[in-house]
Amino acid sequence: MSNTIGIRFQVTTFGESHGSVVGAIVDGCPSRLPLSASDIQSQLDRRRPGQSVLTTSRNERDQVRILSGVDQGLTLGSPIALVVDNTDSRSVDYQAIQTIPRPSHADLTYRLKYGLTAASGGGRSGARETIGRVAAGAVAEKFLAVKFGVQIVAWVSAVGEREAPDMTGEAITRDQVDATAVRCPHAQTAREMAALIEAAKKDGDSVGGIIACVCRNVPPGWGEPVFDKLSALLARAMLSIPAAKGFEIGAGFAGARGRGSEQNDMFVLKEGRLGTRTNRSGGIQGGISNGEPLVFRVAFKPTATIAREQETVDYAGRPVKLRAQGRHDPCVLPRAVPIVEAMAALVLADCGIQNAECRM
Repeated sequence: MSNTIGIRFQVTTFGESHGSVVGAIVDGCPSRLPLSASDIQSQLDRRRPGQSVLTTSRNERDQVRILSGVDQGLTLGSPIALVVDNTDSRSVDYQAIQTIPRPSHADLTYRLKYGLTAASGGGRSGARETIGRVAAGAVAEKFLAVKFGVQIVAWVSAVGEREAPDMTGEAITRDQVDATAVRCPHAQTAREMAALIEAAKKDGDSVGGIIACVCRNVPPGWGEPVFDKLSALLARAMLSIPAAKGFEIGAGFAGARGRGSEQNDMFVLKEGRLGTRTNRSGGIQGGISNGEPLVFRVAFKPTATIAREQETVDYAGRPVKLRAQGRHDPCVLPRAVPIVEAMAALVLADCGIQNAECRM
């Protein structure tokens, strides 16, 4: 079971959704980086449950503890252990999944692979596993900001059929993103998205959508030309997020419907360096960053756990009716924003360290 990402900036997450703790080990973070729990907590607060009526009612404070790797506010260069306690877990809500696989969940596939079903909710497949990603991603983000001036901002660009105008070329800030509960910086669309989520929740249903992300000030030259293309690494990271179902970079699938004359990014001189007039490539050409902003989008399916009764079968194949218990988001998008940012930071931190070693 692969729980580790990265080569030089390496992160391993641990813990189950309704176990005692969740967290991460960060190995490879350079020494003397200023780091405190508050650097990490700010992102965990954006991910935590119970933020609004649009999210799950599970009440977790998600307070991070740094167990090792930091002394007097500076990283030591040794592994950084990050832990968050689960204080509002309810394994009793998941007794039914011992005999009935929930539709579109990992219950059946985990059982087929490992021969058992975790008693603690979805176990490693549950969304609380992403706490370790967000905590570790905050460390990576601090490194990227201090060392390279990289800025990463993601936001909800679509919920169901409600889609915000393309804002990837604008200087969107996290404050603008967080100004609405749905985390869409376009106010009118945000209101429509919130109404759509509330309507799905009222119907005992769920809804999916798309998160857009921009990574600014990424130096040129990051990524490898063949299998470890920067675009491929980002795709792998994003599609490892629970409920993620699609990834596109730059013009993405829409660009596939045009012609080369319409999609090519023409080179121009920008402040003494070669850049591109447009950014349909999304900041990556030939698998390597070109100095333009990285622009990508991640599609998330509707939350698999819904309040409606559903007709399915148990593990013996007998027809049953299942009404899922537990507390779940009617839409994962608002809380997935910092997760997308975290995974981008982990990929970029690893690439940044590798590229520095390549050019020594």
